[in-house]
Formats: sequence, C-alpha cells, structure tokens
Amino acid sequence: MTSLGGHPLADVTWVEYSEKSKAAFPALCTENVDWESQRQTNPIFKDHLPGSSDVPQQNTPVEPTSLWKQASHTHSLPPGLEYLNQLDQIIIHQQVELLEAILGRETSSKYEIKNQLGQRVYFAVEENGCCDRRLCSPLRAFTMRVADNAGREVIRVTRPLRCSSCCCPCLLQQLEVQSPPGTIAGYVVQNWDPFLPKFTIQNQSKEDVLKIIGPYATCGCFEDVDFEVKTLNETTTIGKISKYWSGFVNDVFTNTANFGIQVPVDLDVRIKAVIIGACFLIDLMFFENSLDGL
Repeated sequence: MTSLGGHPLADVTWVEYSEKSKAAFPALCTENVDWESQRQTNPIFKDHLPGSSDVPQQNTPVEPTSLWKQASHTHSLPPGLEYLNQLDQIIIHQQVELLEAILGRETSSKYEIKNQLGQRVYFAVEENGCCDRRLCSPLRAFTMRVADNAGREVIRVTRPLRCSSCCCPCLLQQLEVQSPPGTIAGYVVQNWDPFLPKFTIQNQSKEDVLKIIGPYATCGCFEDVDFEVKTLNETTTIGKISKYWSGFVNDVFTNTANFGIQVPVDLDVRIKAVIIGACFLIDLMFFENSLDGL
C-alpha cells in the first residue's frame, strides 16, 4: 500500500484511487467517450481530409448523376449498342455526294460514325422527300436510320417539321430517338434563349437529364465550334459536341461536316444515342448552309 500522507484517500491503493477518480470525474476520462457518436454529430467533417484548408459546404447542392450514368448491365443494353457502351469519344463524318459537290444541290445526308481510331462502327442515312430538302432545307423533317456494320438498324432519329426562331418559342425544334427502332431512348428539345443555342436531353420518360449549350456565334471562322454538354444546373461540363473546321474549300463548296462527341464512358448508352441524334440536329440547324461553316 502506498501512503498519500494526510490525504483523505491515504489508505487506498493506486488502483482504488484511479477507480474512485473515474467515478467522481467521468467527464475527464477519455475511456468513457463514445467517439463514434461524437463524429456522427458533425457530419460536415465526415469526409474532410486532415490538412485541408477548405471545409465542405453544408448547403452546396449536389446534382444526382443517376439520371445519366449507366445503370444497366451489358446483357440488358439495346441490341447493337453494346460497342457504343465502351466509347467516350465518337467521330461523325458526313459523306459527300458527287452530285452535291458538282451541282451544289442538297442531297440526303449520310454519315459515318467512327470510334477514336477512325474505325467505322455505324452508318447513318437520312430519309425524306426532295421537296423537303429544297423548300425547308435546314428546318426539314427527316428520319435518320443508323445501322451497324452488319446492316442492322440500331438507332432511329425522327425530326418533325418545326420552327427554330426565337420569335416562336412554342414551336422550337425537337426530335425523338429510338433504340432499337420502336422503343423510345430519349428526346432532344430546343430551349428558348435570345442569345445562345440551348437544348435539353431527356430520357425515355421525358425527364430532363442533361443540357447542351452552344456559343453565341456558330460561324467558327478557322476554328472548331463547341457545344458543351452540361448538367441540368449548367454549372458542370461533362462533355461536348465539336464541329471541326475542315478548311475553306470544303466548307464553301461541299457542306461536308466533321463532328466529335466527347462524353463520360459511363454515360447511359441510351443517352449516348440521344446525343448522337442531337449532333445530327445541330448539323442541320447551324451548318447546313455552306457559309455557316467558315
């Protein structure tokens, strides 16, 4: 036994003294503190890294990505889009018709859809009447059929005849994308804006998923023209549709267009198909006339 002199606890051992102290002053004993519950009462610091100078903001809105990220398994993908599921870069090259190049007359548009290595994975052909192309040109209604290398139609894009002027906000452009044909994959809807070209990507349930916002001037003299793919709050850019400048001669005399699409690889494959449809719409609306592509 260790003596503590004239202290009231002089006749107790150190072990007994320690136990009595814990009972008398429980708030000072770290062994009695539930650190897990203390951490949960301050969720703002839950994922805060030590040494970081920025404390996470409690009221910062976080937009869910479940609307546009791929949630389906490979075996449930639309037939023919399995390869598209692996791509984050898509090249769309418009084919030049000899008659169009010589006579300057507009013919049905044809596109090759390629991967980043330049290998063709799909081929698209526009279907409509000659009068539509001659009289309504950039506003014309069309059905774009997209087939794989085996000739199987995997995507169908349908565009009705509508207006594109900001003076008629109730009749703006829209198109429907099906994949496989007969099954809705999503929609592209033009939004009214007095200055910028804006579109909304919708899923098969007509729920808004993403935004596409273009530049004020789409002429793109000697440079590429980018249409950014953004989240619905328009604060985060997740991809873009780029119209590549192909040179003065090509743009003036042939109307040929080369586009590049960059999207997250985990983007829902149906939304990728809808963005391809949006690229066709952007081409006809802004780059159909020769001098628009300079």
